[in-house]
Amino acid sequence: MLGNLLEDHETVVRSLRDGPRRFTEIKRDVQGISQRMLTVTLRGLERDGVLSRTVYAVMPPHVSYELTELGATLREAVLPLLEWSVAHLSEIDAARDAYDARPDAPTS
Repeated sequence: MLGNLLEDHETVVRSLRDGPRRFTEIKRDVQGISQRMLTVTLRGLERDGVLSRTVYAVMPPHVSYELTELGATLREAVLPLLEWSVAHLSEIDAARDAYDARPDAPTS
């Protein structure tokens, strides 16, 4: 339903709901996203003030990401949409299948 970019943003925000996470931990939560796309998504969310990035001066370098106060409000706003999507996933899949089976359905 949602574009991949929006889904990635929402999944990253959801991944950070319990506190700071490292890049690799977020990547495990956001299945199917490339390292490059996750990096771009994290930078965009940081630029928008949704999350903060902290670099620890240790070897090897340790970077963690955490929701800001603004990010926490975004998570609260997106949660009902996510819950609706999950509750209606089978109906959405059935509608997509029916649409794709139509002889006049456009192809991607």
